[in-house]
Amino acid sequence: MPTYQVENFGCRATQADGAALERQFEERGLDHASSEHADLVILNTCTVTVAADQDARAAIRRIRRQNPKAKIVVTGCYAQRAPEEVGALPGVTAVIGNSHKHRLADLALLTCSRVNGQIEADGDASRETLAGAFVPLAALSHESGDRGIASEIFVSDIFAHSELLAAPVFDGKATGLHGEQRTRPNLKVQDGCDNRCSFCVIPYVRGQSRSLSPDHVLREVHGQVAAGFREVVISGINLGRWGRDLASAGMSKLTFEDLIRAILNETALEKLRISSVEPMDWSDELIRLVAESPRIAKHAHVPLQSGSDPVLRRMHRKYRPWHYREKIEKIRAAMPGAAIGADVMVGFPGETDAEFNVTRRFIEELAFTYLHVFTYSARPGTPAADLPNQVPVHIARERNRILREIAQGKKLRFMHSFVGRTVEAITLGADGSEHHGEMFTEALTDNYLKLHLIGHHASNRWMKIEVTEVEENALVGEAR
Repeated sequence: MPTYQVENFGCRATQADGAALERQFEERGLDHASSEHADLVILNTCTVTVAADQDARAAIRRIRRQNPKAKIVVTGCYAQRAPEEVGALPGVTAVIGNSHKHRLADLALLTCSRVNGQIEADGDASRETLAGAFVPLAALSHESGDRGIASEIFVSDIFAHSELLAAPVFDGKATGLHGEQRTRPNLKVQDGCDNRCSFCVIPYVRGQSRSLSPDHVLREVHGQVAAGFREVVISGINLGRWGRDLASAGMSKLTFEDLIRAILNETALEKLRISSVEPMDWSDELIRLVAESPRIAKHAHVPLQSGSDPVLRRMHRKYRPWHYREKIEKIRAAMPGAAIGADVMVGFPGETDAEFNVTRRFIEELAFTYLHVFTYSARPGTPAADLPNQVPVHIARERNRILREIAQGKKLRFMHSFVGRTVEAITLGADGSEHHGEMFTEALTDNYLKLHLIGHHASNRWMKIEVTEVEENALVGEAR
């Protein structure tokens, strides 16, 4: 029986797609193996930055070196954005874009069987059927080492596709599909984006906003509860837009808040965590739901990008700094102990020292508990890539450092505020490390703080923990 490996790069959405790809291969009877030994290696790529593209190319070179006989199939956002570029890379057998990812296993098996007949498509997906259903965009011949192969490319208009891959991704440490330990399933319930931020390539590689149906979401959550999981994270590319496309599919008008209420009312899930939601989608109703339900983690991730109004306008963001400030202040007033995080971009084209300093002061004034700071990376085809006054890299990196230092100070002050208090946390598993000679168990608090729980405790348990100190960017505590 042939073997496979899926390697994921980038965001949670990509990881969720990767989990769905694993399901495809498992359903077709393939066995999992490491990339060093697998017959078929799928690289599920990201393309949000130049570095993401470089990571994918480095992985292709690594796999060719470690496993020369492997058939390498490249999928994901880089494959969708630049299929010919990827297909021309030595060692690539096939390029399958996001547009065709929902049939990737069949296409990969078909393509690889054409190469040398060693991997065959299964009886439910004959070559004739697949060949008729999917016509390659192009076939590129190139030399790979000392042998010639053809990279078949399956990519089409992403905006013509309505499929949404969905399979849970896991964090932490309870038994997983391939023997690893895992907890906290993360379920992608929305994909694509209808916004057109000037710096962002994601809409062009993931397509229009589309939602997993309520019934599908509830089935997945019921399944995770039945499997014994205590927390589920829901995520998406533009999560707060969930449901807005479903009315055109014959369903009544639905909102993200409707989905939250359905999960709370129709499942026995102990804890729901909401991942990133855009500022203007943090409605008063959503804030109230999160604040009032003990079954929703007190955690709000609200992308900022910039605190400068002129920069936000050049970014084509749909809110102004004063709108954003109002949302953060409402969230903090409703949930004094909540984690509040943001994405911030530095070095956007034309960002002046004065504009950066406005962002710096804006961040200093707001009640953030952590930040994800990114340096702008020009993406081909986006409007921002053609803007004048691109910021020199050394200036952008210095601005990145400044904001990260501010964020670290805020995080430490927030963490120290919990010393002597009792918090709720889910155990992730013992990692073999010690705290002053004692074994500890990794845990994550309801409000998104890393915690070292003294002693060995079973994973996947919600516990009350008394915080005794802060050490190495983590709370330290003992079970009550």
